[in-house]
Amino acid sequence: MASITLTPSEKEIQAFIKANQTRITSSNNPYIRYFLRLPQATVSIYTSGKVLLQGEGAEKYASFFGYQVVEENGGQNFPLIGTDEVGNGSYFGGLAVVASFVTPDQHDFLRKLGVGDSKTLTDQKIRQIAPILKEKIQHQALLLSPSKYNEVIGERYNAVSVKVALHNQAIYLLLQKGVEPEKIVIDAFTSAKNYDKYLMQETNRFSNPISLEEKAEGKYLAVAVSSIIARDLFLENLENLGKELGYQLPSGAGTQSDKVASQILQAYGIQGLNFSAKLHFKNTEKAQKRIER
Repeated sequence: MASITLTPSEKEIQAFIKANQTRITSSNNPYIRYFLRLPQATVSIYTSGKVLLQGEGAEKYASFFGYQVVEENGGQNFPLIGTDEVGNGSYFGGLAVVASFVTPDQHDFLRKLGVGDSKTLTDQKIRQIAPILKEKIQHQALLLSPSKYNEVIGERYNAVSVKVALHNQAIYLLLQKGVEPEKIVIDAFTSAKNYDKYLMQETNRFSNPISLEEKAEGKYLAVAVSSIIARDLFLENLENLGKELGYQLPSGAGTQSDKVASQILQAYGIQGLNFSAKLHFKNTEKAQKRIER
């Protein structure tokens, strides 16, 4: 019988209770606030804030709180470095890349914490668990600010080669800390051929072989950890840049980004966008056209 213990936020607990109101039943345990009998599972929500899910359907209900089962395979049963990046598709904000070193004895802790593909987690959940991961898991985080990004793109790097450089440097610095992985997995953002081609430009190199795998954040806990820490770092950077300019900067590259970009352009000129955004995105041109109307 599956048994999962989580510590979600009070907001998430209340949302779960609301969604399963008809399943609440009484419990003789004075430390249990809510006890729910669900199809193929029971859920005990304690006064301490812990949530215990038991039964065949435990994993399904735990996914409500962001819990995800990460596939166990031959590539995860030993010490492993996994990397991921966040911010590549967002006009505003920098580019965050993280490499994390995870050992098999940390798997249970990570699953109980709710670590999974960061794309399935809310930003609120990510901001909640990222500080714990930063403290407990050996990692190396790098953030390329928008102004630095704009400085190097078009000169030495393009949008792909700059990510190769950051992933390589994050892994290199983590290895310098003395970790000994048996495998290194990168969440694939280009082909292995392209990666190797751009890697030739980099000075800091290591002999460990690497593996580029698509959707690796859903297969390897080390990549999932990196994805969460990188998202947290990106969100923090987005928030700080916005505070300095006096605007709430949106994530992504949609019409809201065009609107805010045009406002910043009017208030600060192109220097404001160079400080906060990736200038080679089409949003820059769209923002300029908005002003010309």
